[in-house]
Parts: sequence; structure tokens; C-alpha cells
Amino acid sequence: MDGLAVVLQQPQQIALRRLELDPMGPGDLQVEVDWSGISTGTEKLLWSGRMPPFPGMGYPLVPGYEAVGRVTAAGEGAAHRIGERVFVPGARCFGEVRGLFGGSASALVVPEERALHIPESMAERGVLLALAATAWHAIDDAPRLPELIIGHGVLGRLLARLTVIAGGEPVVWERNPMRAGGGSGYMVMPPELDTRRDYACIVDASGDPGMLDVLIARLAPRGDIVLAGFYDEPLSFAFPPAFMREARLRVAAQWQPQDLLHVRNLAATGRLSLDDLITHQCDAQSADEAYPVAFADPSCLKMILDWRKMS
Repeated sequence: MDGLAVVLQQPQQIALRRLELDPMGPGDLQVEVDWSGISTGTEKLLWSGRMPPFPGMGYPLVPGYEAVGRVTAAGEGAAHRIGERVFVPGARCFGEVRGLFGGSASALVVPEERALHIPESMAERGVLLALAATAWHAIDDAPRLPELIIGHGVLGRLLARLTVIAGGEPVVWERNPMRAGGGSGYMVMPPELDTRRDYACIVDASGDPGMLDVLIARLAPRGDIVLAGFYDEPLSFAFPPAFMREARLRVAAQWQPQDLLHVRNLAATGRLSLDDLITHQCDAQSADEAYPVAFADPSCLKMILDWRKMS
């Protein structure tokens, strides 16, 4: 078996290559991919060559951890899954070509447990489940609901929506006027218009390593800052203000399987809206044009690749 895959040959050099897939084992599934998402966090760092040392790093590699497709074949132990619509958070099935995270391809071979069943009606919006799980993990791991969220990209919006579902009333900071709209149940404003300095819990989804001093100055005593972005530079902060507030820093690591199940269920029942987050789509054959747009165009919240014409 083989499939077409996006391959980062080296930083800023993308090719669409046909790669042989690893053979299926008895508990594996073959998934024909319909859509995959482009991450403006980790994938941007891989594309730019600024990704910090990370397990599995190296070029060439197949990026992507947001794939939606259908199970078309299975090992004998997983045959009951054939025909399902599934979300796949990446794969490692390309032989010597690294899969970090391995989801941007027309076909994947994955262990059965890596393929999450989703409703047909979710369709391409299913690519957002990894970010939704990331957002929920950051909230669920925090000692209290976020009162301030930094950034109104897709992750920031999902953080805000999940906070509202949980009963919170967050404020979201966003400097880019092109991203200031779209809030429902929460307020979006530039930081210079916000006078509060007593936030008990701040979640940073910006990935900006220079934000810590600004955020510490807005904390209530013994307040928490949760780092939900991915940072390509060392983080630092001035100690005296943090000392005076007894500031507490937490890092939200990668989501866990229970986080993915939780947000899938919220989205499947309509409690969590995944609408209005995918702003751009591109045929997979034009992936080399899609990646720069996804990373540089401020109007692009989420770019997805459409694999349905590829074989």
C-alpha cells in the first residue's frame, strides 16, 4: 500500500510525495483521509526550522496531527471498524520518512485505538478536535476556570467556548482587529483597554515568550498563569513582581485520550460549536501554497487540506 503525503524535505521546502505505507497488523486500520489540518503552532515551527529539540525531530518528515477520513480496511482484529468516519491524531507509517506527526497524507495505517469515531455530520470540522482537546486539557488541569485568555486564534476561541460551557465569563485579549470578532458569551479586547489587575487565572494561548511579565502584572495575589501555547524560545520573567503576587506558573502538556473523548462528545451533542473556525481550504495538491498562507495571512484562522481528489 502507498499514499500521497506532504513531506517537509527541510525547512520551508514542501513536496507531495508518494510513500509506501507500513503493512497492517491484526489490530491496525487503513484510513483514507478526506481532510487534514495545518497547525499554526508546532507545524509552523517545523516549517520554519525553529522547532526546539523534540523526540522524533528530523527531516524529511510528514507533519500533521489533525486528519479526518474513513476506515477502508482493517486487520482481522479490527474488521468491525470498516466504514467508520474517524479522526486520527497523526500516524507513524511511512517507513524511513519520519512521521512527526504524520497525519498529512491521503492514506494512513494506524493502530485501532488511534482512530476516534466521529459523527458523519462533523465532517471536516473534526480536524479541530485535537485543538479542542488541547484547550480542554489546559482548562481541566487549571485550579480554576480562566478569567483571562491571551489570543483569539482557534485555540483561544476554543478555550473561551469551553470556559463558557463550564460556567465562566472570560475576557480574551487580541491585538489584531481582524481576529477581534466572533466572540459569543465572552468579551474580546486589546490589552491596552483592559484595566483589570486581579485576574485569578490567566491562560496564554499566544505562544509569545515575551508575555510573562505583562501577565504577572495582571494577576491577583496567588494567581495562576497556565501556559497553553508552544514556545520556541526560553521563557523568563522579572522575579520581584512574581514574588509579590506569589504567582504560580503551570504548563499544560499534550492532551490525553480522555480529553479527546470529552470534546468529541461535547461537539457531537452540539454543546461545543466548531463552527466559524475553518476559514481556508485548499486542495492537497497545492499544499506548498497552503502552508505559507496558513502561517502568514492574519485572516486565516485555520487552513485545511482537501485530499478527496487525491489517490
